[in-house]
Amino acid sequence: MSPQAEHFWVVDRAEGPIAVLIRDRDERTVTVPIKTLPAGSREGAVLRVPETDGWPDWAAATLDEEVRRARLREAEDVLQRLRRRDPGGDIEL
Repeated sequence: MSPQAEHFWVVDRAEGPIAVLIRDRDERTVTVPIKTLPAGSREGAVLRVPETDGWPDWAAATLDEEVRRARLREAEDVLQRLRRRDPGGDIEL
């Protein structure tokens, strides 16, 4: 068994009792029962998940609100830069 690693996963969406998550490192997508995730997990939540031999340990996952907020700030900064570059008006094809 290899040493434990930790990765960030983002809750992309919920489909009934199932959550669709995306891993940051390689954009691997998995579906897991929502009940296996930490309380408060919802769309957009960032989870810090220990992994052993490439397998996530959902029972040991924790919400990382600080990272989620930092990512939202970064996304807002990108949007602001794009808005400043937008000349406005209609697009002509």
